[in-house]
Amino acid sequence: MTFKFRDDALEFGAREEVQRATERLLREHLTFCSKYSPFYKERFHGLDLDTVQLEDLPLTDKMEVSIRNSEFVAVEPNDVADIVFSSGTTGWPTKIMYSRGDLERLAYNEERAFNACGLSSTDIVLLTCTMDRCFIAGLAYFLGVQAVGAASIRNGHGTMEGHGEVIKHTNPTTVVGVPSFLRKLGIYLAGRGMDLPSTTIDKLICIGEPLKDAAMNPLSVSVDLERIWGAKVFSTYASSETVTTFCECTAQAGGHLHPSLGLVEIVDEEGNGVPDGEPGEVVVTPFNVQGMPLVRYRTGDVSFVDREPCSCGRTSPRLGPILGRKKQLLKVHGTSLYPQAVFTVLDEMPEISEYYLEVYAEETLSDRLVVHLAFRKQAVDIEVVLRRLQARLRVKPEVIVEPEADIRRVVFTPESRKPVRFIDLRK
Repeated sequence: MTFKFRDDALEFGAREEVQRATERLLREHLTFCSKYSPFYKERFHGLDLDTVQLEDLPLTDKMEVSIRNSEFVAVEPNDVADIVFSSGTTGWPTKIMYSRGDLERLAYNEERAFNACGLSSTDIVLLTCTMDRCFIAGLAYFLGVQAVGAASIRNGHGTMEGHGEVIKHTNPTTVVGVPSFLRKLGIYLAGRGMDLPSTTIDKLICIGEPLKDAAMNPLSVSVDLERIWGAKVFSTYASSETVTTFCECTAQAGGHLHPSLGLVEIVDEEGNGVPDGEPGEVVVTPFNVQGMPLVRYRTGDVSFVDREPCSCGRTSPRLGPILGRKKQLLKVHGTSLYPQAVFTVLDEMPEISEYYLEVYAEETLSDRLVVHLAFRKQAVDIEVVLRRLQARLRVKPEVIVEPEADIRRVVFTPESRKPVRFIDLRK
C-alpha cells in the first residue's frame, strides 16, 4: 500500500477550497477506518459517516490505543513496514505500526515542513537525533531531508566533540535537535574556540521542547540559541501516533499543519471545542494513515490554534507552543500550573546548570512540588531562586541544591530518549 495523495498548493488555498478538500478527505478517512480498523468498525457502527460531524464523534485517547492496540491495526501483517513505540509519557508504552504508505506520507509531511522553514536541496543537514531504539523522529527527519533533496549527516546522539568535528569537516547549513542539547553543544563548542556565527549553519530546527511562551514570545533557550549559533531557530511538534508534524515557517509564528494530512482541534476538559487562541488539549485526526489510523486522537498536550492566514502566504492552521501536558497539571497550594512554567523560570537563570522536578500527592488534595537543581560555578542565595519562582508561579516550591553530577544522573538516563526533568510520584 502506498501513499498517493499530495497537494502542495493546498496549504496556500482559499478557505472555501481547503474546507471542501478536508471535508472530502475526512469522509474518505472515516470510511477507511470503519472498513479496516476493528476498533472504529465497532465504534462507528450505526453511524451515517457521510453526514456525521467530526465534533459529534467520540474522542480517542492514548489509553485506548495502548490497551486495545491490535484493534487499531488496519492493514495485513505483511503490509507493516516499521514498528515503533511512543515515549510512554503517560506510563503506557504504545506500539505503533506504519505501512509503507505511512512512511511515504511521513516523508511528504517532513518535506512540506522543511520547505516551510526554508530548507532546500542545497542544504546539508546535521541530525543529532537517533534513528535507533524504535524512535520515529530520527527516521522522520532523515526521510524529510531526503524528500527535500538535501544531504543528511546522521551523527545521532554523538559526543559534543564528535559533533564539533562533523561541523568542521562537512559544513552543514542546518542542525536538527533538542533545544536544550543544542544550547549545551553551542556553549561547549564556543568555549573551545569555535566561532559558530561564522560557520555555514543558518538554521536550527528544534524538536521535543517549546521555544515560545503562551504569548508567542521567545523563551530564553530560543534567545540563547540564536545568539550562540547566529542562526534562525524553528520549532516543530509531532507525535508518533498521529504521524503528523507541525513545523514553523520562515515567519516563526507557530507550526503549520498541511491540510491534506489532517485536522486539528483544541478541546476543553469535556471534549468541547474552544475558541481559536484559547488553550486546550490538542486533538488530531490524521488523514491517509493506513497502519493505525486514528480519529480525534487526544495527544494529552496543551496548546492553542491560530487559523488566520500567515505572513508567509500559507492559510493552513498554526499550532502554538506546547504549554504543558494535561496529565502533568499540578495543583500547588490552590494554584494550577504546568511543569513547563517552572522550566521557563529556571532556564532564564544562567547560574543554574541542571535541574529536575518531583511532585508528590498530599492529603489536602494539593501537590507537593520539589525542585532539585545544581549551580554552575558559584552558589547563589537560595532565597533569590525562591523569590523568582514565587514571583512567576505565585507559589513557592521546595528547592534542594545538589551536585551537578547527581542531577545529571537523574535527567539523562539510558532508558529515556529525552532529558527527564519531571518525575510524577503522585501515583
